[in-house]
Amino acid sequence: MSTLAHTMMTAARSADSGLAGPGELDRYPYAEAPTGRVGASVWDGADQELGRVGRRATGSRGRGLHGQLVQQLGQMIVSGDLGADRPLVPEEIGQRFEVSRTVVRESLRVLEAKGLVSARPNVGTRVRPVSDWNLLDPDIIEWRAFGPQRDNQRRELSDLRWTIEPLAARLAAGHGRADVQQRLVDMVEIMGHAMGQGDALTFSRADAEFHSLLIQVAGNRMLEHLSGIVSAALQVSGAPVTGCDRPTDASLSHHGRIVDALGAGDGPAAESAMRQLLTVHPEVERVVPAPREH
Repeated sequence: MSTLAHTMMTAARSADSGLAGPGELDRYPYAEAPTGRVGASVWDGADQELGRVGRRATGSRGRGLHGQLVQQLGQMIVSGDLGADRPLVPEEIGQRFEVSRTVVRESLRVLEAKGLVSARPNVGTRVRPVSDWNLLDPDIIEWRAFGPQRDNQRRELSDLRWTIEPLAARLAAGHGRADVQQRLVDMVEIMGHAMGQGDALTFSRADAEFHSLLIQVAGNRMLEHLSGIVSAALQVSGAPVTGCDRPTDASLSHHGRIVDALGAGDGPAAESAMRQLLTVHPEVERVVPAPREH
């Protein structure tokens, strides 16, 4: 096994979960509202979800108080627990989650940049309609995958991947870079070893790297901009289409065929292999994803 493959397998097992440091989250009792300080109406029905939502944070997006609050408010907005019927009052949010006004302001700015909320003078901060959300944002992809829109999310991601990835595979065959070719070979090697060990986490991370890299080397900057979307789709409880939460010899074989076609500069063969990969487990589209545990 190559040095890169060995390094990635080691990193996949020891990677930081993205949550707050030891004890940091426990100092902020998200599931218990400070008695008498916050109007209950805006948070009705949300308490049961809060403890779970806070532990779904991923990567740098979920690190520290700011990331945790973005994660929780974002999940609550996407799930419909927070709606446009009343403004989001920073003071109430700060008291409810026992964080500073600075943390609240920074979190609301992040949500505003994602199109989830808007702040206007004399109106306050309110949740925006779904049509205004940045649905291609990796965070929103993840939040929708764990909310009532999860079935639509999986179908839409499936449709998007069918549009993007076969084309990317065809285009990537025209860019015969030896370093990229070796990295793709390494990813397939990692997936094969992980499958043999029953290591689904390492398999899924290598698979996400494979697909993201393939799009990035397609030579189309607009497609490259979408690589994060495909990566997010693959990392939400396994691939929505290829069933990488249940890796098989067939899916591994198709990955290998894609690499061989790229190495030969055969665009049509690479496109065909990608289409076959995307139909290995078509029934997975109808499976509701389970939240990732860290």
